[in-house]
Amino acid sequence: MYTPRFMNEQTDLLMEALLTLETQQEGYRLMEDMLTIQELKSITQRLEVAILLRQKVTYSEIAQRTGASTATISRVNRSLQYGADGYNLVLDRLESSGKIQQKEEKDNDV
Repeated sequence: MYTPRFMNEQTDLLMEALLTLETQQEGYRLMEDMLTIQELKSITQRLEVAILLRQKVTYSEIAQRTGASTATISRVNRSLQYGADGYNLVLDRLESSGKIQQKEEKDNDV
């Protein structure tokens, strides 16, 4: 069983709050209230970096396309390779639902 390093009552409550969201619109509303624009941009940039890394896009291409620093790209890559599997879990589900292009499809398009 996975135990997060930052697990406490406050983060437990945040996770429960996120799980109550039923629609994308509700997610937008919560994020607008909870995060600054820069925080939201940082989070969305990391997700985009993770998608591109799984599609085997190079660091330089990712930096150019997303504006992410190589440090951010490296951090996301480390999380994909050695992290808690959160990115992989979400990206697998997004791929399965057709919300993002699957790795194999991207490779075949080249």
